[in-house]
Amino acid sequence: MAINKQSNGYTLIYIIVLVAVVGAALAITSMSLAAHKKANADADKMRQILAAVHVVPEKGQMQQAYDKYITSTIVVNSKGETVEGSDAFDIDVAAEVKKPEAERLLPVYIAKVESGTKYIMPVYGAGLWGPIWGYVAIDADGSTVYGAFFGHQGETPGLGAEIEKPGFSEQFNGKELWKNDVFSPVAVVKKGQKPQDDRDYVDGISGGTITSKGVSAMLSDCLQPYADFLKKVKDNDVKNAGNNK
Repeated sequence: MAINKQSNGYTLIYIIVLVAVVGAALAITSMSLAAHKKANADADKMRQILAAVHVVPEKGQMQQAYDKYITSTIVVNSKGETVEGSDAFDIDVAAEVKKPEAERLLPVYIAKVESGTKYIMPVYGAGLWGPIWGYVAIDADGSTVYGAFFGHQGETPGLGAEIEKPGFSEQFNGKELWKNDVFSPVAVVKKGQKPQDDRDYVDGISGGTITSKGVSAMLSDCLQPYADFLKKVKDNDVKNAGNNK
C-alpha cells in the first residue's frame, strides 16, 4: 500500500522520527563534549591553585606542574581533624560554605615549592554581581600568607574585577593570620583606613567597595573554620624548630 505523504499521520510520524534523531545526536554530542569540558574546568582549577604558590605552568604542562608541586591533598573538619573518604579536588566549596562551620568539609592542598611546604585553602563568597572565590597559601608556620589568587564571575571591569589582578593579590604576601595567639583572617579595608582590631589588612579596590567587602567577608567566613588545623600546623612547626636546634 502506497504511503500518503500528504496525510497528517505521515507528517506526525516524520516529526517524531526527526525529533528522535536530532535528540539522539544532541545527546551524543553533549556526552562526547562533557569529558572535554570537565578536563578544561579541572585544568583551570589547577591553574588557580598553583597561582596561589606563584607557579605559572608552561602551555600544555598544567597537569605535570600540578602533580609536581601539589604533593598531597587532605580534607579536614573545623576541629582540624582529617576526614577520610573525600577527595579534596572534588569538593564543592560553594555548597560547603552554606553549611554551619562544624559541618563543612574543608579541602587542603599541600604544595612543595623551593621555599618549603605550603598549605593552600579555597575560599568562596559573594561580590557585587556574582560569586567570587580564591585560594590562599599559608607557610609551614601556619600563619604567614605565602600567596593568594582571587577570581570572579562578573565583577565590573576596572573596579571590582581588579581583585583578580596581581596588584591586589600580592598585597597579601607576608600577612599574618595569627595575632597574639588569636586567629584573625586578613581584612580588606578602604585605603587609608585600618581594622578596629590589630589584624593584618590590605587596601581594598578603589571604586570597588562592595567587592572589597565581599573579599574581606569571604576570607573571614572561609578561613575561620581552618583555625584549628592551622594551629596544629603552627604548633608542629614550632616543635620541629625546637628539635632542629
